[in-house]
Amino acid sequence: MEPTPPTPTPPGRTPPVSSTAPPSPTTAASSSRKRPPPLPQLVTELRDLVVTYLKQQTIVPLQQLGRYVGFGILGSLLLGFGVLFLAMSGLRALQTETGDTFSGDWSWVPYLIMFVVLLLGAALVWLARTARRAEKEYG
Repeated sequence: MEPTPPTPTPPGRTPPVSSTAPPSPTTAASSSRKRPPPLPQLVTELRDLVVTYLKQQTIVPLQQLGRYVGFGILGSLLLGFGVLFLAMSGLRALQTETGDTFSGDWSWVPYLIMFVVLLLGAALVWLARTARRAEKEYG
């Protein structure tokens, strides 16, 4: 078989590229190697990456910690007010419901009784907290 002669191309059109022709060395090298992005784009991407990392690793945990601390402070204040009002109601009950028992020179005794009750309550809370920590620490 004889090779067929190339067909003439009309003016204004580019001749078709043969699929069997090897690519030129300049086009093969440029298509396989990608140019790195420009320096300002790299700096912007690095800054965005650092800002995202800092937000993720510092700000979000601090917000969660702040929420945790806020609820702890609120809970302790509410418990403190509750204990205070309970102690005042106990003191008032001792002063009014015992009649003349704690009158005159003995008027300070209800205050002492409530002070001792509050100390015992605090001691019980302290012991329970210490036992819970020891159980957690030593298994």
